[in-house]
Amino acid sequence: MKSARSDELAALQRDLAQAGYIAEPSLAAALLLMHDLQRPLLLEGDAGVGKTEVAKVLAAVRRTRLIRLQCYEGLDAHAAMYEWNYQRQLLAIKLLEHDERGLQQKEQDIFSERYLLKRPLLEAISGDAAPVLLIDEIDRADEAFEAYLLELLSDWQLSIPELGTVRATHRPMVVITSNGTRELSDALRRRCLYQYIDYPDHDKELAIVHKKAPDVAPALAQQIVAFVQAVRRIDLQKKPGIAETLDWAAALLRLNVSVIDVDGAERILDTLSALIKTREDRAAFPREVVARLAAAC
Repeated sequence: MKSARSDELAALQRDLAQAGYIAEPSLAAALLLMHDLQRPLLLEGDAGVGKTEVAKVLAAVRRTRLIRLQCYEGLDAHAAMYEWNYQRQLLAIKLLEHDERGLQQKEQDIFSERYLLKRPLLEAISGDAAPVLLIDEIDRADEAFEAYLLELLSDWQLSIPELGTVRATHRPMVVITSNGTRELSDALRRRCLYQYIDYPDHDKELAIVHKKAPDVAPALAQQIVAFVQAVRRIDLQKKPGIAETLDWAAALLRLNVSVIDVDGAERILDTLSALIKTREDRAAFPREVVARLAAAC
């Protein structure tokens, strides 16, 4: 049994890698448990470490749809669950003016599913197959919205006053991401499995560069990763994530930079717009700092 489980874990890691994501055993194990226990998976970590990408590759590996709910300040239940198509309802009301049926029957007709616009949460529980539901950056929404989520995550159902309770036809595979900008409620955490995703170490980031940027020569890839790893050890407002590493690799190729060394410090400076994303952080990289980092690669 133990060997079979280990084989399943290794197979999932291979599938994720083939889909473009290099996953540690702990993350692969969390994804297996998420599927087996039918529990949401809460992923926390800094922006840019690949949390959203987990949901995308999971959908590819499971050969199912990805439904994404992007959270933001002021997000309310209707925007996430459902809305009524008011224009069609108004047209139907106009057409029903000479209908001899009673008011209650007319209301039932107007507030029927054909006038319902499904938003991500309702769409995720009412499809023909279980999708991957990505609730992205939940920490951007407020605590009131978290409370709306609890019914879905606990009972896999949503309440629509005009129609009643809609129960899930299939339980979606739910991935929730948070950048840690505010503390999430204990009630939400209790309903989820948990995984923290950190910035990749040298070997993992090198594997990602080889996978995602195959045109980069092996020697240059080694230098790129060493440079970025050194940059992350500097006290910055916004440390570069994996996406920035790949963007920087592309920028170096575009400017025909084949080696990172002291002599090429000026050209490296020209590419830092792909790696460093705030004015304050950019000020931390004068030529002498870039030259020192390049010399260490």
